[in-house]
Amino acid sequence: MVEYRIDRHSGVATYVQIVQQTKQALRLGVLQAGDKLPTAREVVEATAINPNTVLKAYRELERDGLVEARRGVGTFVRRGLNTTPADSPLRAELDAWAVRAREAALDRDDVAALFTAVLDEHFAVPEDPDGRTDRFSRTDRPDGPVRHSRTDMQDRHDRHDLNPGDPS
Repeated sequence: MVEYRIDRHSGVATYVQIVQQTKQALRLGVLQAGDKLPTAREVVEATAINPNTVLKAYRELERDGLVEARRGVGTFVRRGLNTTPADSPLRAELDAWAVRAREAALDRDDVAALFTAVLDEHFAVPEDPDGRTDRFSRTDRPDGPVRHSRTDMQDRHDRHDLNPGDPS
């Protein structure tokens, strides 16, 4: 069974930490289809967080199709994400690399920055034929295409929800 560890100083929302840790457990094969997640009460007792936070995380996992809630029984894994088992040779190599990084006096933030830079280099977000990445959407206008970030689009959506007649 997965045990959640909440870092209150990370700046990451608590429910997001639960979602991320669950997905990591699924990827590593710690959780597999049919496994039962801890109940909200068990998570609250272990972490001292609000039960609604746990339920919010579980609802997000359910929307992603990863778990299913069974009333009166619990929340169960529907499918795994295990593409790299915990005993993979790659994990052993990464573990050895982390030991060398620690011996080289790198702290956690240094290692995270270095690892993220390598990930970004080797797993870059592909661009579509128009040269856009998935962070942007394009609106064609008579004077040419206009690019909007997701934040801009969400702001427009929120304004529209508040003022349905507002064309902006």
